[in-house]
Amino acid sequence: MPQLSPLNWIFLFILFWTAVLSLSILIWWSKKIFFQSSTSTSSIVKENKWNW
Repeated sequence: MPQLSPLNWIFLFILFWTAVLSLSILIWWSKKIFFQSSTSTSSIVKENKWNW
């Protein structure tokens, strides 16, 4: 493994934790949107009074 300067190690550390944080936020956001969309569609179906 090649030697890296301390600045590159700090950059890799920040890049790794930024990727982990953004991936966890993305998973949380997709589950939140999916949960809200499933509840909102069921409420829309109940509120719809048109005979289509």
